[in-house]
Amino acid sequence: MSYALEGRRVLVTGASTGIGAALAEGFARAGAVVGICARRESMLGEVLQRIRQYSPHSKMWAVDLADLEGIEGFARRVEAELGGVDVLVNNAGMPKRRRVQELTPEVVEAVMSLNYFSPVRLTLALLSGLVERQGRIVNISSVAARLGPPGEAAYTASKAALTGWSESMHVDLAPVGVKVHVVNPGVIDTDLFHLPDNDPGPTGIEALPVSAIVQPVLDQLESGTFEIYVPDWFVGIVDHKFPDTDAYLEGTIQWAHANTGESG
Repeated sequence: MSYALEGRRVLVTGASTGIGAALAEGFARAGAVVGICARRESMLGEVLQRIRQYSPHSKMWAVDLADLEGIEGFARRVEAELGGVDVLVNNAGMPKRRRVQELTPEVVEAVMSLNYFSPVRLTLALLSGLVERQGRIVNISSVAARLGPPGEAAYTASKAALTGWSESMHVDLAPVGVKVHVVNPGVIDTDLFHLPDNDPGPTGIEALPVSAIVQPVLDQLESGTFEIYVPDWFVGIVDHKFPDTDAYLEGTIQWAHANTGESG
């Protein structure tokens, strides 16, 4: 199954840095007209300058997608100014590395709002156009959605919700020619692992450069594959979890507390 990006209109959220910026440049290099959005206007402008070297008609919008009530209006603006959306990449999100004992309802709800409700609203706002154009929806989830790592209950729940939504949406939209894709990054060297108000990130796992995610996503669009992992060796870990979830969780507990002195 071939899916050429040449001339397609692609919207990438959370594109001022990290995975979003890398994907935006990758799509531009592949010939797409790319729309990018994020909160940080100056950084977004730098990304736009880079991608316009390959795609001069690309555009940007400074927008806070945590403002759920503003998403409908933003979607209409994108459709008008970009000329429609063929590929929607829901990448904007926030981490929250904090043990469940230290979470508050307000923190959990804020993470869920940006990581789940925001892409849901944007997808629904653009859905009729995506159906008309038989487009693609790419949801940037996380290996956390499948593996439930320690210290990431709020983040894991939001990404698991996004993945579950994507699975059902993939089935619902198949008859109308819209394909849904889930991307599960592992440890990628982005700002998410260095933001304040988060516990330290994972150790012992080499962080990949953000550029490592571009070709796998381009290949995923080309092949029509629903779900990928970057790096792909995470597939083997996921396979170990689901045959015996209890055993997997016990192993995770032992690993997580091996050097903390805490009992399981």
